[in-house]
Amino acid sequence: MKPRGIFVLLSIIVVGVVVAVFPFWNNVIWFMVLFGPLIVIGYFDMIQKGHSIRRNFPVIGNIRYLLESIRPEIMQYFVENDTDGRPINRLDRSLIYQRAKKVNDTAPFGTQLNVYDIGYEWMDHSIYAKNRKEIDHDPRVMIGGPDCKQPYAASLMNISAMSFGSLSMNAVLAMNKGAKIGGFAQNTGEGGISPYHLQYGGDLIWQVGTGYFGCRDKKGNFNPVTYKENANIPNVKMIELKISQGAKPGHGGLLPASKNTEEIAAIRHIDPHTTVHSPNTHSAFTNATELLYFIKELRDLSNGKPVGFKMCIGKQIEFTDICEAMIETGIKPDFITIDGGEGGTGAAPVEFSNSIGIPLRDGLAYAVNTLRGYDLKKDISVVASGKVFSSFDIARLIAIGADTVSCARAMMLATGCIQALLCHKNTCPVGVATQDKSLMRGLDVEDKSQRVANFHSQTVYSFIELMAASGVTTPQGLRRVHINRRVEMDKIKKYSEIYPLTEVGALLKKEEILEPIHS
Repeated sequence: MKPRGIFVLLSIIVVGVVVAVFPFWNNVIWFMVLFGPLIVIGYFDMIQKGHSIRRNFPVIGNIRYLLESIRPEIMQYFVENDTDGRPINRLDRSLIYQRAKKVNDTAPFGTQLNVYDIGYEWMDHSIYAKNRKEIDHDPRVMIGGPDCKQPYAASLMNISAMSFGSLSMNAVLAMNKGAKIGGFAQNTGEGGISPYHLQYGGDLIWQVGTGYFGCRDKKGNFNPVTYKENANIPNVKMIELKISQGAKPGHGGLLPASKNTEEIAAIRHIDPHTTVHSPNTHSAFTNATELLYFIKELRDLSNGKPVGFKMCIGKQIEFTDICEAMIETGIKPDFITIDGGEGGTGAAPVEFSNSIGIPLRDGLAYAVNTLRGYDLKKDISVVASGKVFSSFDIARLIAIGADTVSCARAMMLATGCIQALLCHKNTCPVGVATQDKSLMRGLDVEDKSQRVANFHSQTVYSFIELMAASGVTTPQGLRRVHINRRVEMDKIKKYSEIYPLTEVGALLKKEEILEPIHS
């Protein structure tokens, strides 16, 4: 007999027994308390049309969906080993948690990585290591080109772009207070400046995206009046124009209606309780020259604060066009943030996360080389935004040519994120990426702000130790030659071979042409 027939037969027997016995034993009705709901579920399973398994296997078919719903937790806690977890493995997550809690972050019994695997990377040390006590433990990077009137001394590591709306109120507060304690900056994300970004006085990088949230008119176009008001808030130290992001380059952002509260709508200058799609391109400019004049307008309206743009590199010729437009117009951004196509905190279509955009290290090397080739790097700081979890992650990005780095997922983990992968469903169990007040209540701002500050300070200190071990005393002393990668079982290449450095001014002389990353 098929499962459907067995279920129908059993349900008839149970109901029949209860009806037959009830006149003699009233307590038999309690059997229906137990079996009644199961019978109702079973018959509903048989008449619903959405799930074939439930139609063919009433009641027990639901177990499949129950197990599927808890599969990520089973994998994370019982199946995966310390080095296999995705998108962030347990080794990296544990390191972030340990540093955030300021507990022992050392590892026993050697590395768990296979050092002979293709792709394994390491850093050269020196037998003439420097005394770390003689190295500046809070290295700063002055961001601001020749036209900047209010340059900003940025920390080596800052919080990357995450909007209020995507993040909860408590998560924004914790990160901002952590930034204030640790003396680093928080990027607002494209969702605008909320009161929670301002409450504790932490330094801000205000990101202006394609939706111009916080500086838009009723039609969604750029509004210079409201922009000027926000840009001149004292906490705002830099303005970042987001052209594209690594999670979904060439694709606009999405704020689900469930997260678009009246408060968020007021901050973004949009209608509440509606799903908001950010455009996938800017309406304020249509080419490289217009982009630079728009940057100039943003800098002028902010009274000379550092203004730059963020992008995940796609068509390399477009970045070259921007550099050539800088030469022609004389207008230069104060900084350029390079994001990686490997994605970030923003929920994105799978194809965009997996298959669009140049990965961070490749894109960063190309951008730095191009800026050097046009002799622009001396006036423009480069920020690398991507998967930065450890001091070695910082070291290899700076070795490629970044001046500073920013990270988002690591800061989420420091704030309490457990990688539940529910950021886009408004059901984050730890209150980091949700607008559900009952869930965000579990995130204690005082405790998590200190953890954010701890993670920053401990990671920067670890980077200082790496520098000392390598025999350099400043971040600028790190070079591509310091980083090695195993490209075959018996073959090792230095970053200087993988990403050859372009001579300064080579593209102006037309003596050297940058080869594309992928032939």
